[in-house]
Amino acid sequence: MQKVDLALCLSVDVSASIDYDEFGLMIGGYATAFRDGEIRAACLAGPEKGVAVAMVFWSSPGEREVVLPWHRIGSEEEAERVASAIQNAPRLPSPGSTALGDGMLAGLALLGNCPAEATRLVMDVSGDGKHNIGRLPGPVRDLAVSGGITINAIAVLNEEPDLVEHYQTEVIGGPGCFVMSCADYADFVEAIRRKLLREIQGDPLIV
Repeated sequence: MQKVDLALCLSVDVSASIDYDEFGLMIGGYATAFRDGEIRAACLAGPEKGVAVAMVFWSSPGEREVVLPWHRIGSEEEAERVASAIQNAPRLPSPGSTALGDGMLAGLALLGNCPAEATRLVMDVSGDGKHNIGRLPGPVRDLAVSGGITINAIAVLNEEPDLVEHYQTEVIGGPGCFVMSCADYADFVEAIRRKLLREIQGDPLIV
């Protein structure tokens, strides 16, 4: 795979707190974002004219699956392939608890195996609940930051209104890290579009 401006791992909570309608809204939001003209243009705007994207679903410890292996987005056609793959991604067969640290570790493993040299490494965590089982997220975050990886997050607040604070203290880290929020999954489509645009452009001033 050619060198890219950004390797972006999408680490997605699909635990039992997310029902099937919410899952559809969330995954549809990601797919819609990669069909957005502004995001597609941002993917091609850097010196290397491309970004690499992968996605992993996770819930309880041991319940994780790479649903989108690394794909380079360097054209409209490649962006559409990523959007279609995400839209058709099946849910994990046994949604369970929220092993946030384990999910983050799965994302780090994906980033460590990215086949492209990348100028920036970013993990994008999305979910609607705090860590409640398995590996603690804080040490995983620290490991990522020590390896030059930035972790950002988007908190869906319909289950836990104080989730932003949890993500701020336990999840995000690295240069320019940030957490965004949305009220519920109906608002996820626009929220994830803004978040991905901010990550791809690498500008902390974009909101």
